[in-house]
Amino acid sequence: MIIEANSMHFSDLNQKVRQASEQKIIINNCIGQRYIASGLEQKQIELHGTPGNALGAYLNGGEITVFGNAQEATGDTMNDGKIVIHGSSGDATGYAMRGGKIFVRGNTGYRAGIHMKEYHEKIPVIVIGGTAGSFLGEYQAGGRIIVLGLGADGGAPVKNFCGTGMHGGKMFLRGNTPPKNLPKQVCAVKATKADLKEIEADIAEFCALFGEDFEAIISSDFFVLTPDSKNPYQQMYTKN
Repeated sequence: MIIEANSMHFSDLNQKVRQASEQKIIINNCIGQRYIASGLEQKQIELHGTPGNALGAYLNGGEITVFGNAQEATGDTMNDGKIVIHGSSGDATGYAMRGGKIFVRGNTGYRAGIHMKEYHEKIPVIVIGGTAGSFLGEYQAGGRIIVLGLGADGGAPVKNFCGTGMHGGKMFLRGNTPPKNLPKQVCAVKATKADLKEIEADIAEFCALFGEDFEAIISSDFFVLTPDSKNPYQQMYTKN
């Protein structure tokens, strides 16, 4: 099924997607329509253009591919499935993800992975090819965030306040230095071979999707960020 979005209202567009009997849906000329594929499962959505906020929110399976950029809150509270963005994504990518994977070829804005969580076999993954904005992994409680810094200067591929409030999960940052001014409650160590083994499949999938060089990436320096269980948060981390 092919849908020409153009100036179609987002509720009309989403109704067409939900009512479609076809498993594969192509949406052309998307110009900011919100909530596309929210709560869907077992469908393949191919988007050309720029989807609006909350793309794939509450996604419960299937796959969304964006040939362009995405706006804020992509994959909000996503439970399963995969979102692939061939451009960049806005703030709060993967907000409160509970499962599934998000792959962003370019950069992402502030607060990617905020409130990510995991439970048993449900381990959400975000892979960012470029760099991430401030507050990456804020309040992260589980899952994996991988930032590759492709095309960056080799330093930490993230802006300020990385890991603020982090109390679970892991971040893997490709670069030759850890982020500056990390909270005292977050540990940053150089990744070992065992650490990299944990993310090999995720990076291989990223490279297959976007045509990147797996060996060049996996052989680079990475830093692993984890919460320090010996030094938990005991009060608000910032003053009002």
